[in-house]
Amino acid sequence: MGLTGIQIFKLLPKTNCGECGVPTCLAFAMNLASGKAELDACPYVSDEAREKLAEASAPPIRPVAIGAGPRAFKIGGELVLFRHEKTFYNPPGIAALVSSDIDADALDQKLKAWNAYQYERVGLNLRPELVALKDVGGNNGMGFVEAAKKIAGESEFCLVLMTEDVGNMKAAVEACAFKRPLLYAATKDNADDMGSLAKESGLPLAIKANGIDELIELSDKLTGMGLKDLVLDSGAREMKQLFEDQVAIRRAPLKAGIRSLGFPTITFPCEMASNLDMETVIAAMLVAKYAGIIVLSDFKGESLFPLLLERLNIYTDPQRPMTVTEGIYEIGTPDENSPVLITTNFSLTYFIVSGEIESSRVPSWLLIMDTEGLSVMTAWAAGKFVGDAVGMFVKKCGIADKIKHRKLIIPGYAAAISGDLEEELPDWEIIIGPRDASLIPKFLREMVG
Repeated sequence: MGLTGIQIFKLLPKTNCGECGVPTCLAFAMNLASGKAELDACPYVSDEAREKLAEASAPPIRPVAIGAGPRAFKIGGELVLFRHEKTFYNPPGIAALVSSDIDADALDQKLKAWNAYQYERVGLNLRPELVALKDVGGNNGMGFVEAAKKIAGESEFCLVLMTEDVGNMKAAVEACAFKRPLLYAATKDNADDMGSLAKESGLPLAIKANGIDELIELSDKLTGMGLKDLVLDSGAREMKQLFEDQVAIRRAPLKAGIRSLGFPTITFPCEMASNLDMETVIAAMLVAKYAGIIVLSDFKGESLFPLLLERLNIYTDPQRPMTVTEGIYEIGTPDENSPVLITTNFSLTYFIVSGEIESSRVPSWLLIMDTEGLSVMTAWAAGKFVGDAVGMFVKKCGIADKIKHRKLIIPGYAAAISGDLEEELPDWEIIIGPRDASLIPKFLREMVG
């Protein structure tokens, strides 16, 4: 970043109006300096200050919006080379490849099957985002333009339009520009025409080069034409070289200030392996190593789900665990005689425990205590899930007003707190539950049976 938070603050209007989403101009300045906010969020900044702050408010790697509708997403916008330094912000989009010679019925079947790949995980809906449509020429099948129109109009998927024929690209853009597709690709031979088309249509443009040096040359040329939303492809289709290029492209803007490479990347495991299993291995590396978009030859559950899960884990802020809100949760339709269990507010813990309680078919009360997103063992070790703290929470949460009995089931991994908890809650019976969540259904059925 060019300016510090204090330097940015001096250029802001200092109204503390809160219209930017934070209460003070100082807080907004700090968010700008760290790349967590955009300057356009301030409605009162002067034109002079806006010009001075443009560089400071922009992440080293430009964020690029892809698509429109429920699956629209953003790539780029990253601030660090390693996740533990801060966090990664915008997960890579995952695409499946379709050729323009596909017929309408086959495309319908693919879109229907691919759309069914949606997974619930810790309260989130995990799914792929894109279809990459490749122009293979000829007169077979639907053709490039008609297939693009069908995918854009009849599915939620975003689009990558893949052709180096400027005429075909222009026709496809006219058919589906409303979907904000990514245009792939500008090359050394067609950069002027592709750049002009992308600029006229206001769409993001990918660059395909033959190595990093050519990538820099093309990036400078296109940014010189006024294009800002670029996506980079170094052209590498061998795993070792692609890995090296991905790291080099990420390091260049972050460590060396090379703005020519300050854009997200697009990668093609589908062109690097002979089967989907090997594509998935390559894609797993690319999720971790900075890809903005990953194009596979197909979607299959056994390969897609692990990639979506890896993506979720890597792009979860390591300094801010995923949490659920503290409180009393009803599992089933519990009444005054139903069991009461307690655990921490780590999202994964909550969803696993609540799922096992639900599968037991024993209506229960589940108390969720705020432990700052730590799991049971970690929270106990950190002194956040201990007898006196748990006891105070049980007293204040209001569960005593909902039940007749005074029995509390604690996690088996927290058995050590039972003595202190009995002292804190002398009128309660403290029951040690199973250590493994999978044993909760059997435990509850035996308890009420």
